[in-house]
Amino acid sequence: MILFQYLPALASGLLTTVLLALAALVLGGSLACLMTLLSLSKYLSLKVPVEIFIFCIRGTPLLVQIFLIYFGLGQFELIRASPVWVILQEPFACALIALALNTSAYTTVLLKGAIASVPKTEVIACEALGMSYALAMRRIIFPRAVGIVLPAYSNEVVIVLKGTSLVSTITILDLMGATNQIIAQTYDTLPFLCLAGAIYLALNITIMRVFHYVERRWGVA
Repeated sequence: MILFQYLPALASGLLTTVLLALAALVLGGSLACLMTLLSLSKYLSLKVPVEIFIFCIRGTPLLVQIFLIYFGLGQFELIRASPVWVILQEPFACALIALALNTSAYTTVLLKGAIASVPKTEVIACEALGMSYALAMRRIIFPRAVGIVLPAYSNEVVIVLKGTSLVSTITILDLMGATNQIIAQTYDTLPFLCLAGAIYLALNITIMRVFHYVERRWGVA
């Protein structure tokens, strides 16, 4: 019965988790599309910064990135005195930035691989029709790449959702944060951890089912 008493707190944490994951995916996906285009450029001045960013993000743990943004940036007086401090002093905003930057790096790698996997015959056909590179990318190559990347991207969405559990370390009451708070009040560890795990599992199953449906509609084999 004690579980039902704390369901509203868990529901509030679940809402925070879902909103954070969705916002991070939208921002990270938008940034990944931009970085993918930059990384395909023939200019090193555009490609190299993207490659360095991806290397740094993929080479460091998400938890370290969250701490660097939340605790690290506040160490600089210049940042505290700037308008961006209004955003960076908020834990939710810092968590969102960290998650978005993290997923953008991994999504960029997925998109680059998907674009490289588009059959060369289709690219040649676009050239034969007189399409510019930008037009071919918009109408043929990128849509085909999205279809190719969907199965792998579903894993990235699941990883982002699970990654939100780390934001409780910076005082955000997401699902894991709410669970930890309840455990601290009740000292009843196992039931609430099992319940939180079951909720994460249900969310992940839902995500996979949604992607399977989208893949079928997109015509992904």
